[in-house]
Amino acid sequence: MDRQQEYVLRTVEERGVRFIRLWFTDVLGFLKSFAITSHDLETAFEEGMGFDGSAIEGFARAQESDMLAKPDPNTFALLPWRPDSEPVARMFCDVLLPDGSPFEGDPRWVLRRNLQRASDAGFTFFVAPELEYFYFPDSTEPRPLDNGGYFDLTPIDVSSDLRRHTILALEAMGIPVEYSHHEVAPSQHEIDLRYADALTMADSIMTFRLTVKEVAMDRGMYATFMPKPMTDQAGSAMHCHVSLFEGNQNAFFDASDETGLSKVGQGFVAGLLAHAQEMSALTNQWVNSYKRLATGYEAPAYVCWGRHNKSALVRVPTAKPGKEASARIEFRAPDSACNPYLTLAMILAAGMAGVENSYELPPEASDNIYEHTPEELRAAGITALPSSLYAALGAMERSEIVAEALGEHVFEWFLRNKHEEWNSYRGYVTPYELERYLPLL
Repeated sequence: MDRQQEYVLRTVEERGVRFIRLWFTDVLGFLKSFAITSHDLETAFEEGMGFDGSAIEGFARAQESDMLAKPDPNTFALLPWRPDSEPVARMFCDVLLPDGSPFEGDPRWVLRRNLQRASDAGFTFFVAPELEYFYFPDSTEPRPLDNGGYFDLTPIDVSSDLRRHTILALEAMGIPVEYSHHEVAPSQHEIDLRYADALTMADSIMTFRLTVKEVAMDRGMYATFMPKPMTDQAGSAMHCHVSLFEGNQNAFFDASDETGLSKVGQGFVAGLLAHAQEMSALTNQWVNSYKRLATGYEAPAYVCWGRHNKSALVRVPTAKPGKEASARIEFRAPDSACNPYLTLAMILAAGMAGVENSYELPPEASDNIYEHTPEELRAAGITALPSSLYAALGAMERSEIVAEALGEHVFEWFLRNKHEEWNSYRGYVTPYELERYLPLL
C-alpha cells in the first residue's frame, strides 16, 4: 500500500467518514457513482469494487457486464455540501476489467493513454479551462436572474452569492480558482480554474460541474451547462488554455519568433487547425452545441488562428515578459457540456500530430473573420467548422486520428449514440416550426 492510500485511510478514520463515493464517467461525460463504507476502502484500493457495467452508457453489453472501479487515492476529497457531522468523501476511479486490465471504454483511460504517448515523446500536457454556465430559477425555461453583462459588478444578489459559495466549495476540495466574473449574457457566469496537468484538470472539470449544480440547488436555483439556452444571447464555452512542458521548460515558448511560439507550439496549433473539423463532434457533442457556434457572439465558426483575434478558433495570447512559463494557446471550440476526458485527449492527439509530423502553420488571421465574404474566406483558405452535429459526425467517421485517439470501443459507440440523437432531433417538430408554419401553410 502506497503513502497516499495510507493517508486516505488515516483521514477517513480521523474524520469519522462512514461513506466514500466512487466516481467515474460514462462515454458522454455524465458522472456516475456508487458508495462504499469505510470498512471496504482498503479492499477497494487493493482489488477494486465490482459493479454492473452493462448499466452504464457506452460501457459493456450484458454478457460483458462485470467491471471493477478502482479508486485513485490522489483524488480523495470531502464533499463540502455534506454536513461536518456526517462527512462523505469522494474519489475518482479507473474502470478495469475483472483481470485488472484497463477497460478501453473508460474515458479516463482514453485520456491516460494519450497522456502516456505524449510522455513517451518527452512532454507533459497542462490545461487551464474557462468554464461558462447559466443560473436560472428552475429547469423549465431560461429566465435570467439578472441583467448583467461582461465583467459587470452587480449589486449583491442571488447570482453573485451563488458564484462565491461555489468558489469556496471548489477550494475546499482542493481545486484552485484563478478568476471569476459575470459573463456577457444575463445570468451567465464564468469561473476559470488554475492550470494543472490534464488528468487532474479533467477530474476537476467533472467536480466543477457537479459543485456548481449542488450549490445552486441548495439555494433553490438551477445551474445549467447547456451550450445555448437562449436564442438571442451568447452560449457557454469552455475555452481551453493549453501548453506542453519538457521537464520544467515550456515547450511552446520562443522569444525569437514573432508569434512567441516555438516550432513545437506552431506544430501544435497547426495540428488543432488541421483536425478541428474531425474532432468537432467531441468538443461540441450535442445538437444544441451548434446553435452556439452558428450565431456569432465571438463563438468560433471558422478554422483559423490569431494572436489578438477573438473570432479565431485558436488564439495565441502574448506571454508576459519574464513569465515565459505562461506561454500557451487558447483553443476556443469546446463548450462546457463536453466530456472533458475525451475532449482533452483529442486536443492533445491533434496537437501532437502537428508536432510529430511538422505540420506547417497557416497564415495568421488578424481581422474579424465574421466580416469576410465567403469568397474572401475561400481565397484565404479558411474553412468552416461543421454547422450541425450531423456534419460533425460525418467528419469524425472519416477520421483516422480520432479513431486512434479514442480507441475502437469509444469511437464506434460514440458515433452510434450520436447518430441516434441526431435522428431523434431530426424528426422533432420544434416550436419555431409551429409558430412560423402552422398559421401560414
